[in-house]
Amino acid sequence: MSEKLAFLASNSQEAQEALHKLVSIYGNCLPQKASAIVALGGDGFMLQTQHKYMNSGLPIYGMNKGTIGFLMNEYKPDNLKQRVARALKSKIRPLAMKATDINDEVHEAIAINEVSLLRQSYQAASLSIITDGKERLDALVCDGIMVATPAGSTAYNLSAHGPILPLEATLLALTPVSPFRPRRWRGALLPNTVEVIIRVNEAKKRPVNAVADHTEIKSVKEVSIKLDMDNSGLILFDPDHSWDDRILAEQFQY
Repeated sequence: MSEKLAFLASNSQEAQEALHKLVSIYGNCLPQKASAIVALGGDGFMLQTQHKYMNSGLPIYGMNKGTIGFLMNEYKPDNLKQRVARALKSKIRPLAMKATDINDEVHEAIAINEVSLLRQSYQAASLSIITDGKERLDALVCDGIMVATPAGSTAYNLSAHGPILPLEATLLALTPVSPFRPRRWRGALLPNTVEVIIRVNEAKKRPVNAVADHTEIKSVKEVSIKLDMDNSGLILFDPDHSWDDRILAEQFQY
C-alpha cells in the first residue's frame, strides 16, 4: 500500500505499548510527510490531535486505546494500511468562542466538541440567550449551558441529555445543564449558521466560567459562539463501523 502512516499515542501504558508494536510493523513517518495520522488513545487524545493538526489536510484515523472511544475505531494491528485506505473521511469544523471576562478582557479559543458555560460557585448561574441578535431567554437559571457540534454531541452534551447529531448534520445542540428555571426547558437545535451570545446576569454575584474543549476562562460576562468556517479537520472511520452506525446504535441503547 502507498499509505504513509504517522503514529501518535497518548501517555497511557496501553497506548504506548500499541505504538511500539505498530511502529515495529509499519515504521513511523513524520506527520508532515504522512498520508494519514494514526492516533492511539481515547476521545480526549483524538481531540488533542485534531487541534494540533487543524487545517493540515491530514486525515486522522483513531484506534481505541483509552477509556472512551466514540471517535475511535477498534484497535486491530493487522492490515492497517488497507483499513486506513478504505476508511470513510468526514470533515469536522470547530466552534469559535469569544469570551469577555468581568475585567473586559477578550479571550478567543476554538472547540471541536463544545463550548460550555458553568457556574463556578454555590450560586446557580443566571443566563440570557441571544441567537442572531434576538433574545430567546432572558433568565435561564441553571448549573450551565453548552453549544455542541455534531462531533461533540455524544460527549458532555449527551450526558446532559442533549440530542445526538449525525456528523454531517448542519445543526448545533444548545443544551442546558441542570436547568432550574424555566424548569421544562430542555434546550434547542439550531442551524449551524447562527451566532449564539450568552450573557451572564449578575456576573460578579453569580460567577461563571467558559470552557472551549480544554481552554477555560474564569469569570466571564458574555460569550459569543459560532461555527468557525476558517478551520477544519479530517477524521476517518471504518466503513463497517461508521459514525452514522454508532449514532444509530447509541440511540437504541436502553
